[in-house]
Amino acid sequence: MCVTVLQKISTGCESIDNILGGGIQFGNVGLIYGEPETGKTTLAIQCAANCTRQNYKTLFIDCDGTFSARRMSQILSDDLGKAELVILMKPEDFHEQTVVVDQLPEYLTKSFGLVIVDTMTSLYRVKVAESPSRTFELNRELNRQMALSAQIARTQKIAVLVTSQVRSAFHDAQVSIEPVATRVLKFWADTIIALKPTGNSQVIKATVEKNPRKMHPQTCRLKITETGIHEYSVR
Repeated sequence: MCVTVLQKISTGCESIDNILGGGIQFGNVGLIYGEPETGKTTLAIQCAANCTRQNYKTLFIDCDGTFSARRMSQILSDDLGKAELVILMKPEDFHEQTVVVDQLPEYLTKSFGLVIVDTMTSLYRVKVAESPSRTFELNRELNRQMALSAQIARTQKIAVLVTSQVRSAFHDAQVSIEPVATRVLKFWADTIIALKPTGNSQVIKATVEKNPRKMHPQTCRLKITETGIHEYSVR
């Protein structure tokens, strides 16, 4: 098997890739956040599929139980054999997530190009709800996991992509949507993509809020289809 030198992983969305200079960069941490049904997992799976197309493995840490083999096969319909390059792990609680993240250096070999954690905050959120008195401790642990993920991305020269649920935030009588554990996730992320619903259930608005090229936030519209997330053009 011929393995090319991995530089960037395409998101499969031309407009986003153009903003990012080709896709998610190796050595970086990417964050995708948004409300339910805005395509976070689909976009993550699409990145995994594009990583396999470069003959690199993806470790997909499914904390939400939302990974879909059927979705992967739809996106990889042109080369279903590549699906075997996606390694799936399913932690059951925040402690198991901690163990998985801590053992990442042992799992990852030179054949890996991408680690996905979908979502980084779901099991954390459950644990906080169970033990509100431990919120500070749990937030510190989440920060440690993000810091370790960033270190692994840089030292292993791979890309790390995390997704997050959102919460409502109040600022000067205005309500905005932000990722859970906003400060922690946004601090460590080199690339931030926010997905928001529109009036059309199949169309989402994607805003690249932060990117390594240090460009101002840019927004595009994307369409969710059976074969993934693609450009949306108004005719």
